[in-house]
Amino acid sequence: MKELIPEELIGHKIFLLRSQKVMLSLHLAKLYGVQVKVLMQAVKRNNERFPEDFMFQLTPKEAQSSRSQFVTLNNKDLKRGKNLKYLPYAFTEQGVSMLSSVLHSKRAVQINIAIMRTFVKLRQILSNNKELAYKLEELERKVSMHDDNIRNIFEAIRQLMAPPEKLKRRIGFHID
Repeated sequence: MKELIPEELIGHKIFLLRSQKVMLSLHLAKLYGVQVKVLMQAVKRNNERFPEDFMFQLTPKEAQSSRSQFVTLNNKDLKRGKNLKYLPYAFTEQGVSMLSSVLHSKRAVQINIAIMRTFVKLRQILSNNKELAYKLEELERKVSMHDDNIRNIFEAIRQLMAPPEKLKRRIGFHID
């Protein structure tokens, strides 16, 4: 199955919509090897398993603005100016997980395992990036403190290197 569906392919099908990582019904159907219509019929037959935080339908605006991100139509269709016939559904990680209980094929189980592994890998990457960002910020703070200290040291050295000011002697007779 790994040869069939590489993790990179699945990773490219995960999008950020409404501040959630989701996969679209049309991509999931393709991965599972079924028509979108068949996938959505299975979901609707088990509607109670898919609350809003597991699955939601895109708004026309979301579908239109995100279209370039997940190209849903063939290039031929785009040239002819076709639009989406039905708005796609977005499945969160929990929704994708629930799909395995609704679709009863070996392929569906294998695909779900691969998708769950990809979601976990994404979470690890994001976690590592947060740690890296924190460490980088900490390093920048240290460097800026060091920069101030180094600047002060150079200023002190310049003052020490400057020749002492000579006292000018006044010309003439002086009484102290």
